[in-house]
Amino acid sequence: MSGSRSRSRRRRGHEEEEHESHERWLVTYADMVTLLMVLFIIMFAMSTVDQEKYQALKNGLADGFGRSLNILNGASPQVADRGAIEPATASYDQLVNELPTNQRAKVQEVVNRTEQLRRQRQYADAKAEVTELSELWRRIRVALEKRGLQDDVQARIDERGLVVSLVSRHVVFRANLAELTDRGRSILDTLAPILGQLTERIEVDGHTNQVKVKPKYYPTDWELSAARAITALRYLNEVHKLPQPRLVASAFGHTKPIVDPSIAGSQAVNKRVDVIVLSDAPAETRALFAEVQADLGAAGAATSPSSLKSSPDPSTAQGAH
Repeated sequence: MSGSRSRSRRRRGHEEEEHESHERWLVTYADMVTLLMVLFIIMFAMSTVDQEKYQALKNGLADGFGRSLNILNGASPQVADRGAIEPATASYDQLVNELPTNQRAKVQEVVNRTEQLRRQRQYADAKAEVTELSELWRRIRVALEKRGLQDDVQARIDERGLVVSLVSRHVVFRANLAELTDRGRSILDTLAPILGQLTERIEVDGHTNQVKVKPKYYPTDWELSAARAITALRYLNEVHKLPQPRLVASAFGHTKPIVDPSIAGSQAVNKRVDVIVLSDAPAETRALFAEVQADLGAAGAATSPSSLKSSPDPSTAQGAH
């Protein structure tokens, strides 16, 4: 695990002193030992049952681990009258019930402990990833502050990774257009050198606000949001040379506001482009990001949304996207 975190830190282009436990290997070792216990208990239990129960156990294990029964794996499937192989019907509960009473509780205890250790390992991985994504946002925020652009960007961590939102309140895109303003280009100029040091894929999402009018130059707000995403993606690729295989664009129209549309000034924030650093962590690890952030006591560990106390974008008052 420490090797994984070290590689991740190196790929983000900065070095810092490691402060972590050197006993993390014990978790993996305990996992292995408990699984071996389960194996030996099941082997012992099989030695005490008759041939019919042994066959049921073998078929049940094959079904539980998702392996089909065939001649190559040494199974002896039963053949129905029409020649089809009957699926194994033994469930985990049935298999456990076949064990002697004094062994049944021990097997369940070992299984529960194994699941607990697996959960702890996933949580530790999620916490490490959230910490690194938060550090990445800190670096981005420092770079933005040096150029006075910190109020043009919001950020949060969700199950995808680090989401950096370029909000249009500060005129990243003009009303109804998909052309970056000078300020919008300055924001991407600030982000690009940091993004270029990473290895993760970058997703660029286009969004419009929730004004119920047709865009002036596009058939629908889907096309407008797609054009904004592609404009930002091309700028990162063509100007800052971020590799094409790392970049992907998506369009969401008005369907994913980050601020309740009923709040005054929200439309200027909901009209935006999101630049997302996609986490490489497995899905089950990323599913724990929200829980980790709550436990860390930092709802939205990257940063909370900016205040909406500033004046609304004039283009919004005119009913523009």
